[in-house]
This record gives sequence, C-alpha cells and structure tokens, in this order.
Amino acid sequence: MSSPYRALFAAPGSKAFSAAGFLGRLPLSMTGIGVVTMISQVTGRYGLAGALSATIALSAALAGPQVSRLVDQYGQRRVLRPATLLSLSAAAVLLLAVRLSWPEWVLFAACVGIGCVPSLGAMVRARWAALYRGTPSLHTAYSFESVVDEVCFIVGPIVSIGLSTAWFPEAGPLLAACFLAAGVFWLTAQRATEPEPHPRERKGGGTALRSRGLQVLVVTFAATGTIFGSVDVVTVAFAEEEGHKAAASLVLAVYALGSCVAGLVFGLLHFAGAPERRWLLGVCAMAVSMIPLLLVGNLPFLAVALFVAGLSIAPTMITTMSLIEEHVPRAQLTEGMTWVSTGLAVGVALGSSAGGWVIDAAGARAGYGVPAAAGAVAVAVGFLGYRRLKRPAPGRGGSVGQHDEHEERHVA
Repeated sequence: MSSPYRALFAAPGSKAFSAAGFLGRLPLSMTGIGVVTMISQVTGRYGLAGALSATIALSAALAGPQVSRLVDQYGQRRVLRPATLLSLSAAAVLLLAVRLSWPEWVLFAACVGIGCVPSLGAMVRARWAALYRGTPSLHTAYSFESVVDEVCFIVGPIVSIGLSTAWFPEAGPLLAACFLAAGVFWLTAQRATEPEPHPRERKGGGTALRSRGLQVLVVTFAATGTIFGSVDVVTVAFAEEEGHKAAASLVLAVYALGSCVAGLVFGLLHFAGAPERRWLLGVCAMAVSMIPLLLVGNLPFLAVALFVAGLSIAPTMITTMSLIEEHVPRAQLTEGMTWVSTGLAVGVALGSSAGGWVIDAAGARAGYGVPAAAGAVAVAVGFLGYRRLKRPAPGRGGSVGQHDEHEERHVA
C-alpha cells in the first residue's frame, strides 16, 4: 500500500471502522440482485423480481436521507441500530413470504421495510471527515472509500448470485442481511470515532437539500445514476445477443475495475485549483466516455470501452464528496452525503427502466443511447449549476484543504 494510504490508517480506530463499513456496505450490491435471483428462481417471473428490486431501491432513496438526518442530530449508535433492526425484520418477512408462498402484497410491503437500511458509506465517510477535516488526508480517505464502493459492487453480486443458484434461492439475500447486521453493530460499537451529534444546530435548520450547491450535485448524480443503471441492463442484453450472457458479469466487473484503478491513483495525487472545476471535468469525461459504447461490435471491444469509461467514475465521486463538505453545514454532513446517494439510486432505477424499454423496442446496441443521453443531461446540469458550486456558503462543513483559496475562505 502506498505511503498516503498507510498514513491514513495511522489514526486510532480507523482500520476497525473502515472494515466494519466494508462489511456493512456489501448488502448494497447484494440485496437487489439477490432478490431478483431468488424470485426468478422460485416463481420464474422476472417482472415481479424487477418490481421488488425497484421497490427496495426507491424505498431506500426516500428513507436514506431521513435516517441520516436523524444520525446527524442524535448520533450513529442511537439511530443506526433501530433502523437496521427494522430493515432486518422486513428482510426476514420477505424470506419467509417467499419460502411459504405468501401473497404478493406481503413481498412488496417487506421490500418497503428493507429500504430503511442506513447508508453505511455516508457513515464511514463522516468518521473520516471527523478525523481529517481540513487536511489533504481527507482527500485520500474519500479516494479509498470510493475504491471500497467499487470492490463491493464487484464482489457482492458474484457472491449473492452464486449462493442463490448453488445453495438455495434465499441464500443471497440471507447472507446480505447477516453482513448488514454484523457491519452496523460492529461500527456502532466503536464509540471513540463516532462523529459528535449536533442536536441544537439541527433544530429548525431544515434539510441539507436547501443548499443550492447540493441541489446541483444531487440532480447531476441522478443523471449519472441513469448512466450506471442503463449500462448494467444494456450490457446484459448485449452479451445475450452475442450468445455469451454469462460474460456480462465479467464485462461489468471490468467497468468497476477501471473506477478502482482511477480511485487508487487519484488518492495519491494532490491538486491545485478549484475542486468544482475538476468535478465538472469529471462529469464531462463520464459523458464523453459513453459515446464509444454506441459503436461496440463485440464483447472484447465493449470491455475495453467500459474500462476506459470507468476511469472517470471514482475521481468524480471523490471530488463530489469534497464539494459536499463545502456546501453543507457540518451538522448536516451525513445527510448531505446521503442525498447524493439518493440521487444516484433514483437515477439507477430510471436508467434500468429506460434501458429495458429501448432494448425491447430497438435492441441492445440502441440501448447504449440511454447512457449517452443521460451523460449529456449531466453535463448540461453541471454547466448550468456551476456558479452555485463556486460559492460555498459561510460556515459550511470545511474543505478537504486542496487549495489555498478555499482554505482561507473556511478559516475566515
């Protein structure tokens, strides 16, 4: 591991809360695909499977910011444990309903409850911010967490699908629930690194989404999520048209690998200049990288194109977290991070639906027009909202300390 990453984990407790966060984050990539695999095996109905998975995603998008707002106000331990128990109880109902052939409405009700799962990524990033706020190490920490996200999305689906197909249908979602319980209770047991709650600052303060800069980030990432959701669906369909549907998981893993590589390298670098410029450049790079997908003719070319496309993901995500620090009050930092994840989740749901509709109408190759169009929307929103990102409000959360102008602004 390179020196900046070694230095990152010199802080007491950092290795433990990072490991707990990784364990508790695996269900993010395991649950949805696990439910699809489970339902399709038991009932053979992919429509029902997709609807249940979408219900979990949309429920999490609605509940996630509310859970994080309570975390900012009352602390991680007091909020995360009850929220997790609610989500685990709903997961248990879902597994029983599938095993015992209960009515479909029970399945949907259970999926709504599962959506109360807390955003472990935001919780871990908040701990890093409490440790390294205002220092270059926070940039390295956000880079590391972006890589962890990508590793989760590489490992999680493989484990979930593999267990559900090789063992029994409910195995994938069941293991995801176990990971969630272990990760959350391990993380919340670590009181020394838990960020201090801000009950007085939160009273009457409204939602973090009142920040004009955060609004730009959330809307842009809804378009970005549309890219991710449509690329996943279209790639599976393209691989099936090529006669190698099983290869889709490997091709998508290459997409995530590109982001992993970029995130690791990005964390070693320190930049001069305004972070909002790097953010806009990253959004543009993501949009441009979708254009070659319209020209794909075979799976090897698609894998190369997706690897290149993945190189812009992690750096853009990392810079986004830095911008949230500048545009959201410190007392609402966890909620602000969760709102961006919510925008991403809503976009993924939209992208999956739009990609499927285009595939049915015109075939897989035409489906890559959806991420290309979503990329164009992200660029448009980024340019239109750029001025908002250039003006962090006074008293905001504190920057990563990446350039002098912003450091002076926060010191003042």
